[in-house]
Amino acid sequence: MSDILSTAVSRRQTLATLGVGAAGLAIAHPVAALQAPEHGEAQKLLDSIADNLLALSPEGATGLGIDTGARAAMRGQLGDRSAAGQQKIADTLKADVARIRAFKTDGLDHATRTSLAVVDSAYSVAIDGFAQPYGDVAVGGWRNTPYVVIQNVGAYLDIPKFLDSDHPVKSAADAEAYLARLNAFPGVLDGETERLKAAGGQGLIAPAFLIDKAVMQLEATLADAKAGGGMVESLVTRAAAAKIAGDWAARSSKIVQGPVAAALERQLAELKAQRPKATMDAGMWARPHGDEFYAWALRASTTTRMTPDEVHAMGREQLADLHGRMDPILKKLGYTNGSVGDRMNELAKDPRFKFPDNDQGRAEIVAYIQTWLGKIRAQLPRAFRTLVKGNVEVKRLPLAEEPGAPAAYGGAGSIDGSIPGRFWINLRTTDLHSKYSLPDLTMHEAIPGHAWQGEYAHSMPLIRTMLAFNAYSEGWALYAEQLADELGLYDDFEVGRLGYLQSLAFRACRLVVDTGIHAKRWTREQGVEFFVRENGSNPLEVASEVDRYCSWVGQACGYKVGHSEIVRQRGRAQTALGTKYDLRDFDDTVVKGGNVPLDVLAKNVDEYIAGAKG
Repeated sequence: MSDILSTAVSRRQTLATLGVGAAGLAIAHPVAALQAPEHGEAQKLLDSIADNLLALSPEGATGLGIDTGARAAMRGQLGDRSAAGQQKIADTLKADVARIRAFKTDGLDHATRTSLAVVDSAYSVAIDGFAQPYGDVAVGGWRNTPYVVIQNVGAYLDIPKFLDSDHPVKSAADAEAYLARLNAFPGVLDGETERLKAAGGQGLIAPAFLIDKAVMQLEATLADAKAGGGMVESLVTRAAAAKIAGDWAARSSKIVQGPVAAALERQLAELKAQRPKATMDAGMWARPHGDEFYAWALRASTTTRMTPDEVHAMGREQLADLHGRMDPILKKLGYTNGSVGDRMNELAKDPRFKFPDNDQGRAEIVAYIQTWLGKIRAQLPRAFRTLVKGNVEVKRLPLAEEPGAPAAYGGAGSIDGSIPGRFWINLRTTDLHSKYSLPDLTMHEAIPGHAWQGEYAHSMPLIRTMLAFNAYSEGWALYAEQLADELGLYDDFEVGRLGYLQSLAFRACRLVVDTGIHAKRWTREQGVEFFVRENGSNPLEVASEVDRYCSWVGQACGYKVGHSEIVRQRGRAQTALGTKYDLRDFDDTVVKGGNVPLDVLAKNVDEYIAGAKG
């Protein structure tokens, strides 16, 4: 499965899902340069490339709210996750990157050249990924994984969530399309299962602890299907709310309890068959061709050629610097003994900053997030000249996903705003969150982080809306955290600043732990222990985090690499422009320039500096 076929409607899936075509769509994209006559051919090329990918990702069309009119049939389709489907994606990429490289760029403006360069970069990296002997490739996205089905990867998680969150049920046609997707679901599952078997035949077996989690979650999805639960209830409830007449319960139950449940059983059986062959080795170093896969995944995640050793050293250096900033704040709060990690562990036990571990506490968390969203919204005109709406809602993760999911994630909604951006929060236990860490998490996932940035992307040519680069996406979200601090949100809540700094330190730890696991032969336990000891991180959260690094290989390294580069570019602009520098102009340059590889980001800043100098 590639990210263009992913169906979970999170920030990552929405932004990383490719293939939403522009040709024939009645959507205005306010990129004036592309509308000029000399850019017409470039626009046609970009539209054609997007259209080719849209054909492979009907879920992506639904997520963006453009599966209407001539594209209405896509609302009843799912992407092909079989080996043949993967080959079709790879063939499409090869053909279209050749078209990009053959296109003459003479006379094109900077924005148009950037769009062509972005497609070339995303496709080139993905093509190299498809040349790997196994795995899922995120085309211009974030979720590169060697494992087709695991605790946080697979249609068994993606499709039910997608159908409930993104697939509209406002008419009889919508309900029929929902049934059509249910009918397609068994084939999608079986396509994955065949690839799972093929990978096992090559000796690629996931770590035992990941298989155990995936089996547990698959069993939950299967039990729900056999009981005629979530997927049936979602359709029935929404059809009733929209007063759509029809025997939706009986028709959907027949599909879900029959073919869907049977396909889930086949996938579960294959995972269980692989479990006796699994080891507790966490990293790619223990898998066939693992070093090569990790090198590629690290390149895809960071959009750089940094080696594992370089990334590891960067993490240790930045962690030491951040702890140096945290130390005086901790002392000011009365935490004076032990390492920064020890003292952060003590702070985490302080009842003043905890929520009740019950439904009341869960409700308090959501209300607390809304309070901080209000605070940052009031400050945004100081940081941006161009403001988007910030259309976002806070939602609890589905219960079946919570055990294998991180503490939160988020992203923008549909282009037309009918589907809001989402801040998905994991509430399996309120101990995952604290009053000093949630404000920063809100800035990262929602505003001015992922959901905010995604809305700017919606104003670009559709292929640019869909191509996302992990280092930029996550680097921007960390930069959004930094902006909140710089705008004064923690001036009267210093423990909140400590939460922000711990968040950055957490991402520095990721550089150390991800490379430690995959290149330096660390165990899972070493990874967890490093977070807890060095950074005072929550062991409940960290256990799932480390498991995530074992499956989303290299992804955790994009955050701090991207953030460091954005900050470096800002410093370069300040030095070059002096009194002509304005934070609002720099931030507009970065966010309006779209989701780009880091080398293209530097070119966008070059353009800003030249223009500001006059």
